Amino acid sequence: MTEFARAEAVDRIERLVETVATETMPVPIREIWVYGDLVLGLDPVERLDIYLTKDLLFHGDDEREAEFRDSHGVEGIGKTVSAEWADEHPEFIRANPNGYAAPEKCLAAHLVGESEPIHLEVCNASFEDNVTQRLKGAMARENYEQVLDPRGACLWLDGQRSTDAFEKLRNGEFVFPTLAEALSMIGMGGDEADRAADAVRDYRERQAGATVRGDVV
Repeated sequence: MTEFARAEAVDRIERLVETVATETMPVPIREIWVYGDLVLGLDPVERLDIYLTKDLLFHGDDEREAEFRDSHGVEGIGKTVSAEWADEHPEFIRANPNGYAAPEKCLAAHLVGESEPIHLEVCNASFEDNVTQRLKGAMARENYEQVLDPRGACLWLDGQRSTDAFEKLRNGEFVFPTLAEALSMIGMGGDEADRAADAVRDYRERQAGATVRGDVV
């Protein structure tokens, strides 16, 4: 699969929201946003960009962690990733290069097929807060590929699904400026916003299949 028809993309993200709402997740999910092509009303949608705000797990379970270390060779289950989820979905357990359970990779494995043109952004901060933080970081380092497109719509918040947002997605009713204009509105100068918008587009065009990026703010 290389792209979605717009109606198909809306159906796909509805299924993802339903999965989060009804199934055990590796970490608690607080927000689900869509941004990029779909929220802009494009058809077809080359890539479906989804933002998940996750909560951190604070109560570790040393005994369960040891069990999964022995059985799967992965550290951190029961601490950074739910042991209950790992019991139900051992096939989706994923680790970072250090062998520690990676929440964003576990979420991607559970929610997205490998060949689907879907990108997940996973962070402990809300979408709007992370847009600001990533913009500041990108400007300080002139690393514009890290900019997060601010043109997004919240689909699910604290267990509540936004029927209105889904209706607007289906009808193509969201209205947003260009990416460069949107970046200018939140603090970038005009020329820098143009360069950043070009960098974000170039970065997206190089991606294929399912991708995920984890972030901690």
